[in-house]
Order: sequence, then C-alpha cells, then structure tokens
Amino acid sequence: MNVEELMTKPAVTIQAQESLSVAAQKMWDNDCGVLPVVGGDGRMIGILTDRDICMSAWSRGRPLNAIGAEEAMSKQVFSVKSDSDIGLAELLMVKHQVRRLPIVDANDKPVGMISMNDFAREAARPGSRIKDGFTRAIQTLAAICQPRKRAKAA
Repeated sequence: MNVEELMTKPAVTIQAQESLSVAAQKMWDNDCGVLPVVGGDGRMIGILTDRDICMSAWSRGRPLNAIGAEEAMSKQVFSVKSDSDIGLAELLMVKHQVRRLPIVDANDKPVGMISMNDFAREAARPGSRIKDGFTRAIQTLAAICQPRKRAKAA
C-alpha cells in the first residue's frame, strides 16, 4: 500500500509571511493541527503545528497577528513522496516521533498529509491492507507518543 492511498488531501498550506492568526484560522476551518509552510514557489520550507503557534505567542508575548508563520515554524521537516510505501512513512514517524508527515510531489510541493489517525483508521477497517493491522498500528502509535528525552537544564 502506498502513501497516496492513505493520505488526507489536499494539503492545506500557509505562506511563510502569513500570520499565526491566519494559520490558526486555517487549522480551525480544516480541522487540522499542522500546516506545511510554503515559499512563493509553493515548495515546502517548514512545518507549523498548533503547539508551535501557542508556544510562539507565549514566548514572544505578542499577538498571533503580529507573528509570521516563518518565525514559528520548524525548519526540520520529514516528508515522503506520494508513491512511497506506507512502511517508509511509518518508519519516519516512529524514528522522529512525529504524529503527521507532509506528502510532497516531485517538486517538494505539499499534496497531502498522513497522520497517526490515518494509520489507526486503516488498521481498524475490516479488510485492512496494513500487515498485522491493529497490533502494528498500536505499536507504531506507542512508539511515536513516547516522551522525548530532553536535555537537562544547567
């Protein structure tokens, strides 16, 4: 099974210069918690989560409409192509402890997203093509959700 069969599409994106207020509205309107951040050419340059929005507003002490997406986004993005096997997406999610992955085309333009929810729904579906179905999905979700080890404060 490839990623395109499981992903949510289309990808809802935000331009780097748009405000976090616009990002929050897009997340609300599309019932999602993550947006790929794109440059003027439509290529992905970062990823912005609902948590990024909250922590950016808190740490900067500024309103959402005064902070650009580019200021709050994470520049380290893990993604896969739409024709990739779902096993690769699962491996990246587990290895990097991310709950969602952007799916990109050959030009690194976002075309969709795949999330833990997509894996869980597919695993629970009768006739699922995810090998070992429910057990594998639960193991994947457990691995992704492990608390991250943080550097101790000096």
